[in-house]
Amino acid sequence: MFTIGDFVRHGRVSVRMLRHYDAIGLLRPAHVDPATGYRHYSAAQLSRLNRVIALKELGFTLQQVRDIVDEKVGTEELRGMLRLRRAELEATVEAVAARLVQVEARLRSIESEGHMPTDDVVIKRVPAVRVAELTATAASFDPQDISPVITPLYEELFRRLDAAGITPTGPGVAYYEDAPEGGGAISVHASVQVSAPPRDGDDLRILDLPPIDHAATIVHRGPMDAVVPTAQALAHWIDGNGYRSTGYPREITLECPENRAEWVTELQTPVVQV
Repeated sequence: MFTIGDFVRHGRVSVRMLRHYDAIGLLRPAHVDPATGYRHYSAAQLSRLNRVIALKELGFTLQQVRDIVDEKVGTEELRGMLRLRRAELEATVEAVAARLVQVEARLRSIESEGHMPTDDVVIKRVPAVRVAELTATAASFDPQDISPVITPLYEELFRRLDAAGITPTGPGVAYYEDAPEGGGAISVHASVQVSAPPRDGDDLRILDLPPIDHAATIVHRGPMDAVVPTAQALAHWIDGNGYRSTGYPREITLECPENRAEWVTELQTPVVQV
């Protein structure tokens, strides 16, 4: 038998935690001295302690942990709970990774203040282009809101094009508008150049994007999650060279290899002289 001090050292937990587990009936001492009230635990109880800690770290409530370790939860139900929790943790990891990308992009913007490249921006006319597209709504124009919307849109777009027997004839063209519902929401258009006739079906829309008479353009290299420094370099150039933007930039995917760090995208912002 172990004293509570010995047991916490072997179990790598705190006395406070062990006392709480005792109070809620999750891990009772194997023996309590009736004269002194001292708690004693057995080595066999380390197994239950390990299960309790592991399940708690997975995010289960203490009530759920008690039901599981007391075998009130069946094997299939437990498998389902674990699968669900794994999916939640994976989603959390992905969200944190995306947030770190955003932080890094903002830091690069801060570090490059006063060192914006001015020779990378080109003013040009962008001709009309025919595209096939799917549209959805994002909460804002923040890359962390745009990316989770536009990525599955493109996957579904290419699936539908393949089903319709339509082959893309040029790069992807992502463009954006203020959503009708307002509140900062954005209509996200995931499109790709095609040569098929115009259509406005429920499954797919094919239309001609109008030309842009004057577009301030810059090339971004890397994932679109990290586009902020490039987009802000373009904004500084527009403001410093007597122009004003008149809409959201189009994003033309020039190169899209499997390694997102090697993506090449041209930003095309419509502008007018002021």
